[in-house]
Amino acid sequence: MQSQKYLQLTLAILKPHVVKSPFVLQRIRDLIIDNNLKIVRSRRTVIMRNEAELFYEEHKDKFFYNRLLTFICSGPSDIHILADYDAIVKWRKLMGPTKVYQAQYIAPKTIRGMFGLSDTRNATHGSDSEKSAEREIKIFFNNFDFKKWYEYEEKYYNLGQLHFNPIAFLHTIDTSSVTDANQITK
Repeated sequence: MQSQKYLQLTLAILKPHVVKSPFVLQRIRDLIIDNNLKIVRSRRTVIMRNEAELFYEEHKDKFFYNRLLTFICSGPSDIHILADYDAIVKWRKLMGPTKVYQAQYIAPKTIRGMFGLSDTRNATHGSDSEKSAEREIKIFFNNFDFKKWYEYEEKYYNLGQLHFNPIAFLHTIDTSSVTDANQITK
């Protein structure tokens, strides 16, 4: 008997300079959808300084730390929880190398290769492991319950029993396919 393959979750941030450009934002959203990544949660917000400090905690002693904080808090960002098989690797491959100059030369068709401006303004962020994805998701979606998502929602995402709302840029469960709608937690 074949075991069920579970979906992996990752955090994706579309940074302020991307959100300010409707053409670029739409192009990145199209890439997310075209690569079959599912949008589990989505929000647009100006990241608060305390969130940014938690998020960039590992860089606290580095020379570029203040630049990171200032930029990420400079305007609205789109923050998403993405799901797919191997979502972390898939999203990181779409983003391309962290350093924009590398992305422009060795991966020019990646998001950072096309839309990154500098190493700080590199267009996007993606978690680098399941552990960091969980930590980062908790910073920006503090009410998101991983256990409940895997228990009640993951199966519908896995089976593709979803509706896509392009305005909200969010996949929702197709309730017509659900036998007990009370089980779904939002």
